[in-house]
Amino acid sequence: MEDLIIIGGGPAGLTAGLYAARSRLNALLLEKLSPGGQVLLTDRVENYPGFPEGISGFELVDRMKRQAENFGLNIQSRDVSRLKLSPDIKEVITDKGRLETRSLILTTGATPRKLAVDGEERLTGKGVSYCATCDGPFYRDQEVAVIGGGDTAIEEAIFLTRFAGKVHLVHRRNELRATRLLQERAFAQKKMAFVWDTVPNRILGEAGVEAIELKNVKSGELTRLRVDGVFVFIGYDPNNELVKGQLELDGQGFVMTNNDLETSVPGVFAAGDIRSKLLRQIATAVGEGATAAFAAERYLENVT
Repeated sequence: MEDLIIIGGGPAGLTAGLYAARSRLNALLLEKLSPGGQVLLTDRVENYPGFPEGISGFELVDRMKRQAENFGLNIQSRDVSRLKLSPDIKEVITDKGRLETRSLILTTGATPRKLAVDGEERLTGKGVSYCATCDGPFYRDQEVAVIGGGDTAIEEAIFLTRFAGKVHLVHRRNELRATRLLQERAFAQKKMAFVWDTVPNRILGEAGVEAIELKNVKSGELTRLRVDGVFVFIGYDPNNELVKGQLELDGQGFVMTNNDLETSVPGVFAAGDIRSKLLRQIATAVGEGATAAFAAERYLENVT
């Protein structure tokens, strides 16, 4: 029987594990892949306090992991297939057997949202990508389209200018939603072109992406833009499959919590991108991980 199981090894999960290990809880962190989550796909993190020159996503997560392990956090590679949540014992069913715990922290994160247009699924991995850091180097001196207008879309578009000859940013509005600093950087990029009031209608190509069909949201006019790759950054969907029907979710499927990050089931907490909240950033994930671990410790003290 564990005191605490943390599901997910991103910044929220690793911070929760760090705080739990320092409190000498019998804690276990489960991650089906390598710890890190979405941060591993980030080329450069510039808005995390303490790194004025920025730091790579991989290095930041690696430091978090080593710090948590230095305090004795037990990290195991397991794929969680099912949860049975009750106010007393929480059951965690994995590919390596069943576990029981008195408290649980969910840090399962979110997954990049799809466009849901014709050609997207067929050409994913063949020119359609959700990770500029992963696939950007394949498009040296070629033309690519980036879909989106938030911070992530702009950061990734700017990163792609290192490789691509031209980056077309396609946004459904006539202004960006990204922070002003990122907007200034984007508008200063000579390799970037902006396609306003426009959404993707189809992605075209056979063996790979050849073009994207665009629709102007005001006029309805259809145009075709020849590109070699399409990068999609339009938000995230919560990884909530384990808790559907067991925890209270908001209208978009993110887990609802109170101020102590406790969910609708006593002893079950949520932190990071899986949680219903205003801002999804590394800094907020870290703070929530610490809060969730502290709240779990208080919960355990009151039920023993």
